[in-house]
Amino acid sequence: MILHRGKGTIEHRAFRDLPSFLNPGDLLVMNNTRVFPARLIGKKETGGKVEILLISQTNGTMEEWNVLIKGSGKIRPKAQIQFSQELYGEVKEVKDGKGKIRLSSQGEVMDLIRKVGRVPLPPYIKREDEPLDKDRYQTVFAEREGSIAAPTAGLHFTQDLLQSLRDQGVTIACITLHIGLGTFVPVKTRNVEDHAMEAEWVEISEQTSQEIGQTRSRGKRIIAVGTTTTRALESFSDGNGGVKCGKEITSLFIYPPYHFKVIDGLITNFHLPKSTLMMLVSAFAGKDLLAKAYQEAIDKKYRFYSYGDAMLII
Repeated sequence: MILHRGKGTIEHRAFRDLPSFLNPGDLLVMNNTRVFPARLIGKKETGGKVEILLISQTNGTMEEWNVLIKGSGKIRPKAQIQFSQELYGEVKEVKDGKGKIRLSSQGEVMDLIRKVGRVPLPPYIKREDEPLDKDRYQTVFAEREGSIAAPTAGLHFTQDLLQSLRDQGVTIACITLHIGLGTFVPVKTRNVEDHAMEAEWVEISEQTSQEIGQTRSRGKRIIAVGTTTTRALESFSDGNGGVKCGKEITSLFIYPPYHFKVIDGLITNFHLPKSTLMMLVSAFAGKDLLAKAYQEAIDKKYRFYSYGDAMLII
């Protein structure tokens, strides 16, 4: 689906037709984060089952993590959890399903996480993860390991489509935003501005920063692939249409009437109501046009969620 913001019109096209809507010199920016097997299943010393979702490292170490915790019975600080013969954990903090854990291992911690961890598929996929998901639940340009979910707008791209875009003169650049809870926690506050976004880690290279600056100076468009790419670019805005390079965490919450400083177009999936993702897209497309697009998507039986359909907003 193609949304034309200025005209308020909608077109229906196959995603393979994307090159016809981009111009030579346009810059397509993607999130090259890679999903890691962040779901660990273990047992307490009492034999009770415990499930851990690794969210982010604390203090930059592979051993200590912020996590989501659920299990049989009450889980208390200092609880010992065995995930495999080689990987163990000690709960350092726990409250309301969130906590911190310290991992210890007979070997490299990250290697063992990759070995025994499971892909954290979205909850609406009603099946257990499979070994194939470690490759299938990734974009074709995924490089930097660290996300608990794939940047779903990027799942629509194939290597052939990327080559078609390059052949017509579209430049492709990448940023990294490791997707954590901030992307998924719904807005529950009465006033939207009271919602606190959980921070996520971002890195923008000097090369990408320069490509954005050069694209802007030529008067061409910057198209973000996904809401995570958009948050990263807008978080690193230099105030003049470009972006700074560097690495830091961002908790930027974009909602109407946000003024976009970097992007000129957005490729994104169809998101859930009350999500921060829906609010970001609404801020970019306009609430009325987005509502019209969603009604058409429902009428024409578009698919929603991670493996669903996408729209290009220009």
